[in-house]
Amino acid sequence: MGSLIPFQDLNLLPESSSLATMAASTSTTTPIAMKIPKLEPKLEPFEEALETTPPPHNLQQLRELEEPQDPFFSTPNPIPNPISNSQLTPFTDQTLTPLSQNSTISTDENNVYSEFHRISELFKTAFAKGLQQYGGDVLVPDPDARAIVPVPEENQVSAAVIVARKRIPRSSELVRVTNLGVEDERYFRSVVRRTRMIFDALRVLSTAEEEKKHGVGNVKRLRGDLRASSVMRDRGLWLNRDKRIVGSIPGVYIGDLFFFRMELCVVGLHGQVQAGIDYVPASQSSNGEPIATSVIVSGGYEDDEDAGDVIIYTGHGGQDKFNKQCVHQKLEGGNLALERSMHYGIEVRVIRGIKFPGSITTKVYVYDGLYRIMDCWFDVGKSGFGVYKYKLVRIEGQAEMGSSILRFAAALRAKPLTMRPVGYLSLDISLQKESLPVLLFNDIDSEQEPLYYDYLPRTVFPPFAFHQSGNGTGCECTTSCADDCFCAMKNGGEFAYDHNGILLRGKPVVFECGPFCRCPPQCRNRVSQNGLKSRLEVFRSRETGWGVRSLDLIHAGAFICEYAGVVLTREQAHIISMNGDNLVYPHRFSDRWAEWGELSQIYSDYVRPSYPPMPPLDFAIDVSKMRNVACYMTHSSTPNVLVQFVLYDHNNLMFPHLMLFAMENIPPLRELSLDYGVAEEWTPKQLSICN
Repeated sequence: MGSLIPFQDLNLLPESSSLATMAASTSTTTPIAMKIPKLEPKLEPFEEALETTPPPHNLQQLRELEEPQDPFFSTPNPIPNPISNSQLTPFTDQTLTPLSQNSTISTDENNVYSEFHRISELFKTAFAKGLQQYGGDVLVPDPDARAIVPVPEENQVSAAVIVARKRIPRSSELVRVTNLGVEDERYFRSVVRRTRMIFDALRVLSTAEEEKKHGVGNVKRLRGDLRASSVMRDRGLWLNRDKRIVGSIPGVYIGDLFFFRMELCVVGLHGQVQAGIDYVPASQSSNGEPIATSVIVSGGYEDDEDAGDVIIYTGHGGQDKFNKQCVHQKLEGGNLALERSMHYGIEVRVIRGIKFPGSITTKVYVYDGLYRIMDCWFDVGKSGFGVYKYKLVRIEGQAEMGSSILRFAAALRAKPLTMRPVGYLSLDISLQKESLPVLLFNDIDSEQEPLYYDYLPRTVFPPFAFHQSGNGTGCECTTSCADDCFCAMKNGGEFAYDHNGILLRGKPVVFECGPFCRCPPQCRNRVSQNGLKSRLEVFRSRETGWGVRSLDLIHAGAFICEYAGVVLTREQAHIISMNGDNLVYPHRFSDRWAEWGELSQIYSDYVRPSYPPMPPLDFAIDVSKMRNVACYMTHSSTPNVLVQFVLYDHNNLMFPHLMLFAMENIPPLRELSLDYGVAEEWTPKQLSICN
């Protein structure tokens, strides 16, 4: 098996602790007589306690979720293939290449293929050789296919096709993705984003349903993430279950944030629900040796040392239920897998778990890139018991660590001029018109254009928009709106937001409580009208000109700001446009709102929201003289911000507010982007107002 660590196993008696005994079976050894508490592998605590009364149809799944070692699928142990150690080496092919070309292929077709409709072209070479080598009635992947994840074929989004699918066992095949092209990067990023949007939509809807049944605060332990992941697993929507990817996961970027361990499993970044080390067990490995693929560093072990680029990582095992080391660790399971990964030079993904009071779970997981295991040794820990330690060193040439950006953003919020003594042109270009300051930063050139216009916190509508909006009726709620109030009826019988102000699903238009309602400003149906929730910064970029980013972490579905300007009628817009002024046409924005909460892949009876129907928007917004921070957001075909039409100060469907919500979890200092709906007749100046 190769060289093992030349240290004693302190669990053994002195006369039986030789290296040969350590490498061989320990069935004949005599452990030291002592009372040993029940131990678990290196587990990380759940963000929240498990729900006490899960839905009946998910009871079995929730029981499986509590298992520490890959509990979601029962993978049969394949017949081990006794290959030499030299055959288990990394590859740098331009396609996904198996780390072992001689791995045993199961004769059961369902254990080899997931029931995906399309298989990625990048995986064609890796799969075709193995399948043809071992024969069997198995189809070779379509050479024109591109998906490595469960993506429905075209014209097959009808829910009748998307019924309960057979669960996909987690594969033991090791592959690596290298040298992806630009189009491939965009494609995989789109797949990951779409999967995460489904997860978030299921989670918030599930939590909202439970709160509706039992009341806010009465349900003590809600776990919408468990329900969402369970449903997605049953629909075959978990990513990368048909292979174990070594190194980077296609479509997952360094700095991406996750609030739930289950979401890490859904995208394939880390496959263990609680265990801190994810690895291929020896029983499933092609050469009979475990191989580690990812670790989570969250300070759960007292002997961990984290210096950013260098980590002293403590192995698993030996802790009691109070997270105190009580016995010696052993070189087995994940500990042995890390040693074997070091031996073969296989990199591991590092995800850091960070306490974050501003998040929905008080903790956030951030992907920080690839590390190599440079050394490992057996040492005496702080509690006096033997622990295995591993020195992880970050591979050079990667993007900045997301955890470093989180710390820098926190310091920037507190002392901007101390962290950036040069570059700030203004600490609040809104001049206190917004609920939070809007900063202006430029350390590239002398351009100061955002200082030369009047800041407009809200859109200015023509007076007749209010006169034609009805007789000014509102709800009679005195504390917070209930599900049967007047404003809820205007929204089709359900509110658009949960109790945290998160948009549950996109709709043609959302009616918020307005000036004629008796509910207080803290009402759950007053979200976008209360102004900024995040500290935004307009910044100068060499790639996009002016752009916008947030100093705060923005949750998926959270309100960001309004796209504000002066509303013009068609006739007014025609005259103004003759002068070459900047006009924005709301009807040209892409309907990204329809993607948020879109669950046709989950529910057979899912129907895209269509109430209330919106008439064609026939007005323009002039931002040439007065505008707000949103006007500096750049265009993207894969945006992280959507436009949701909202009415609150009037009921005229012809003139809605353009409210912006996050389509994904947006880390601090990541640029915000919109899909402006690019048309050929648009000039670059019209597409991006100030770039």
